Amino acid sequence: MSRRVYFLDSSLVSRTPWNWAPEVTRRVAVMTLTLFPVRLLVVVLMMLLAWPLALVSSLGPAGREPEQPPALWRRVVDVLLRAIMRTMWLAGGFHHVAVKGRRAPPTEAAILTLAPHSSYFDAIPVTMTMSSVVMKAESRDIPIWGTLIKYIRPVFVSRTDQDSRRKTVEEIKRRAQSGGKWPQIMIFPEGTCTNRTCLITFKPGAFIPGVPVQPVVLRYPNKLDTITWTWQGPGALKILWLTLCQFHSQVEIEFLPVYTPSEEEKRDPALYARNVRGVMAEALGVAVTDYTFEDCQLALAEGQLRLPADTCLLEFARLLRGLGLKPEKLEQDLDRHAESARMTQGRRVTLPEFAAQLGVPESESLEDLFSLFDEGGGGEVDLREYVVALSVVCRPARTLDTIQLAFKASAMFGSQDGSVEEHALSSILKTALGVAELTVTDLFRAIDQERKGRIAFADFKRFAEANPDFAEEYLYPEQTRPRSCARTPPAPTPNGFCADFSPENSATGTEPVRKKLD
Repeated sequence: MSRRVYFLDSSLVSRTPWNWAPEVTRRVAVMTLTLFPVRLLVVVLMMLLAWPLALVSSLGPAGREPEQPPALWRRVVDVLLRAIMRTMWLAGGFHHVAVKGRRAPPTEAAILTLAPHSSYFDAIPVTMTMSSVVMKAESRDIPIWGTLIKYIRPVFVSRTDQDSRRKTVEEIKRRAQSGGKWPQIMIFPEGTCTNRTCLITFKPGAFIPGVPVQPVVLRYPNKLDTITWTWQGPGALKILWLTLCQFHSQVEIEFLPVYTPSEEEKRDPALYARNVRGVMAEALGVAVTDYTFEDCQLALAEGQLRLPADTCLLEFARLLRGLGLKPEKLEQDLDRHAESARMTQGRRVTLPEFAAQLGVPESESLEDLFSLFDEGGGGEVDLREYVVALSVVCRPARTLDTIQLAFKASAMFGSQDGSVEEHALSSILKTALGVAELTVTDLFRAIDQERKGRIAFADFKRFAEANPDFAEEYLYPEQTRPRSCARTPPAPTPNGFCADFSPENSATGTEPVRKKLD
């Protein structure tokens, strides 16, 4: 299995560690006993004060078009809510919000794209502009906060509704093309939180309508970073506590010139997203990377087989997305692919057969995917390896399910009795980890206590349950070294949490940004 490698180390998906001097620690301790409780009380009071105003204003059908012009009482409520929210941020230590550039009216730019997204404090520009946002549907049920959210007429996306993403994009498109009748929609196109060291792949949802957007960049030029909220690092409450303990926190909001898409960009939302990301990265002075939210989910999954930093499975996942193959559909088809792999009985398949198995036409992207498994470059691959890799990508935290799939029925890598030898176990684990070389002798011997020279899935499961850290002991770290690859590693991409509303079949990849066409 030849490898094209994306490097994604767990240290890159975390915030910068706090190396505090003793005087900073003492200051935080003093602020915790003095300033923190006062600030927290004021923040809570401001939210309670805003709640009845938001409640009254949000009564009525959620989808009705806003009245134009707004009634006097609504304009008064809007002014009051802005003042209350600004007081809340003031109490939280954001004494001055630096605003650069000019915010375009809805008739010029119906969509505002914000990046980098690194914290829930990114809500500051939302409350300043009272723009609509895209939110998880569950947010509307949060006491008090849910009412405040409903006031800004958000676009809700549901995780339980299979058709929710399509409906969300259609709603964004409807509002964006309303001619300024709806409030501007503020979207964080990265789809997750990062530590602001680079811009990750933008989701295409904000760019599908093909209307002009206004890029907005955020900066937090604080000496001590208590703002950043990512997967690996302090939790939400600790971030809140430490930020409220800072006497002053800075935030800068810069409105860049409105970006009007070319005809080519209107036809290709992924290209439109890449070019807008390039403009924003240049304004921020940071790099871009083709990592996505899904890549970091895969890399940081809590499974027993932790993926090494240089696994090629991130490249595998990227190529699947480029082919328009959706994760939920792929997981449903896992058993079908496994049965097809079993029926081949080890016979290698050609590119046309591989395309037929996946149900996609032959293309350059498919050839790239095919080449990941074409170790010798002979134009044939083992379908069983594809099935194991697909299982890891679709359910990264379910290690035993992937191993069981590989052992399944007639042992895809072994004999008809469902057991495998050492070399077959090596093939399974190499594919599951996305590496070219892996020594499993010690692991195999530890499982094969009776020295039969073969092990069944029951033996592997029993050993894994008794030794949950078996991979750390027997496989990591020196043994997971992939072959060299011509692909240049992209810049680091740290990630966190955010609603993901864009269609999954968007084209993502390492394509360079093409120049905008006039």
